[in-house]
Amino acid sequence: MRIAVVTDSTAYLTEEQCEQYSIYRLPLSVIMGNDVIEETSITNNDFFKRVEEMDALPTSSQPTIGQTIDLFNKLSKNYDAVISVHLSSELSGTYNTIASLANIYEGLKIYPYDSGISCSAQGYFVLEAARMANEGATVEEIFQAFEKMQPTLQAYFVVNDLHHLVRGGRLSNGSAMIGSLLKIKPILHFEDKKITVFEKIRTKKKALKRIEEILGEDVAKGYPIVSTIIHANAEQEAIEWMENLKHRYPTIRYELSYFGPVIGTHLGEGALGMTWIEDSTKN
Repeated sequence: MRIAVVTDSTAYLTEEQCEQYSIYRLPLSVIMGNDVIEETSITNNDFFKRVEEMDALPTSSQPTIGQTIDLFNKLSKNYDAVISVHLSSELSGTYNTIASLANIYEGLKIYPYDSGISCSAQGYFVLEAARMANEGATVEEIFQAFEKMQPTLQAYFVVNDLHHLVRGGRLSNGSAMIGSLLKIKPILHFEDKKITVFEKIRTKKKALKRIEEILGEDVAKGYPIVSTIIHANAEQEAIEWMENLKHRYPTIRYELSYFGPVIGTHLGEGALGMTWIEDSTKN
C-alpha cells in the first residue's frame, strides 16, 4: 500500500523536510484587511510589520475546499491511502473538513488525525508518519505509533500579550481570567485540545525557567528527547534560550522553529515556546 502524508501549514515544517519525506501541505491563510494571504507566502517579519500598521488584528482561515479536493484528486492517482495530520480541532475547522471528505474517493482511503495541538508538536506526528510510510509501515502501525507518542509530548509557551488569544477566542476561559493575568506572564499549554493556563508566573524570565524545570523532570526519566524551541519573530531570543538549554541538558537533540502567521495571529509577536517528545530516531 502506498501511503501519502498530508499536513497543514501550521506544522511549520521546512521545505527540506517536506521534500525529503514527500510530505504534502495544505496552506492556512491570514486575513489582513481585504487581503487573504496564504501563510506560506509571507515571511514572519513582513507579517508582523503589517500587523503593527493595522487597526484591527488579522484573522485566520482554513484551507479552502477547492485546494483540499485538488490535492486529494492528485494523490488519488499515485497513492492508496492518505494520513492527514492537522492542528487541533479546537483551533481550526481544518481537521473536520478533512474528516468530511474521508469517504468520497473510491480508490483512496483518507485517514484524518487530530493532533490536538499545533506547530512543531504537530510536526512530530507528521515526520514520524512520513518516516514510517517510507519504510513500508501500514496505516494501523502508524496510528499505533501516534498513540505511543502522545504520553511523552509536552508543549509550553509564553506570550507577551494575552489580548490576542482572548480576542481570537483561542484561550479557554480567557475573558473570565484576563483581568487577573494582565500583570503576569502565565505559562500556557494545551489541555483537551484547547489552550489553557498551566501556571501563573510573575515574569517571562521566571516562566521560561519553569518550563526548563518541567523539561528537566522528563530528562530525569532517562529516555531520549528531541526538543524544539519556537518563536514568533524573536529568533535571537530563541537561539539564546536554546544555547543555554544545551549547556543545562546536553543529552537532548535540539531544533529551532517558529510560530508562523496563522498561529502568530493568536499569540502575538515575541511569543516563545518549547515542545518536546521522546526521540524516536534514537530508539
